[in-house]
Amino acid sequence: MLIYLNDRFVKEEEAVVSVFDHGFLYGDGVYETIRSYGNRIFMRDQHLDRLRRSAGGIGLTIPIPEQKWPGLLHEAMTRNDVGNDRSDAYLRITITRGAGGIGLDPALCPTPTVVIMTKPLAPPSPQTYQNGVSLIVAKTRRNLPTALDPQIKATNFLNNIQAKREAIAAGAFDSILLNWESHLTECTVSNLFFVQAGRLCTPALACGLLDGITRDIVLSLARESQIPVDEGYFGVEAIHTADECFITNTSMEVVPVTVVDGHPIGNGKPGLLTQQVHRHFVANRTRFLEP
Repeated sequence: MLIYLNDRFVKEEEAVVSVFDHGFLYGDGVYETIRSYGNRIFMRDQHLDRLRRSAGGIGLTIPIPEQKWPGLLHEAMTRNDVGNDRSDAYLRITITRGAGGIGLDPALCPTPTVVIMTKPLAPPSPQTYQNGVSLIVAKTRRNLPTALDPQIKATNFLNNIQAKREAIAAGAFDSILLNWESHLTECTVSNLFFVQAGRLCTPALACGLLDGITRDIVLSLARESQIPVDEGYFGVEAIHTADECFITNTSMEVVPVTVVDGHPIGNGKPGLLTQQVHRHFVANRTRFLEP
């Protein structure tokens, strides 16, 4: 793998970051994960906009000009022989405060660290979509928005890691995190949807969750299809009594959930509306690819 580090592509074994980097010392940084379908990047500008928004939220200046990012991402795919007719690409951009003296003052770090990693995308197996996955409701709560704005996609992921550890211990695919008021928010790396009486429900952003890019597409496509949509405040009982459930993110698209906390959702199989949403997403995704 060739990795872009600061101003050049280097071999994987040469891609090293200082132990004084504040991303390593304090989790002081932001990131984005992006994918391609063939050689066209999915929702490229929206991901880059969110990266800039996250960086702005922590007062971090991105040292690469906006207009250079598309070419840089494509160069990363070409150098690693992904993003072509043989393999879709998975790209991760990480930008940290950079190396500096020990201490919390951002001014200690004169130059941010920029990393782009690119590899073949490994989507979920066909069986995952056919059978669905299981979730648990984690004991770990989502960070308070007043403590850390959920719209900042930060490299400090301990909150989510703790919830993921709970899922692994329970033998589940992932965890659902509740907020400070016991409302549903999201899973560790995906947004949460469920169906009740034919209505597509998802936690509102005000519950304290990231505004997922695939989440936004699913909501838009649902409204285009005249599927009733509720963005609101929901407790655990809403998911336990749901007729269907699914999760979304950029790399997984729409994954059915068939079990929550050991209890089947609906009839324990991927629901009809879930399958409809995924089919509609697949049929329309070329609308969301770069030119």
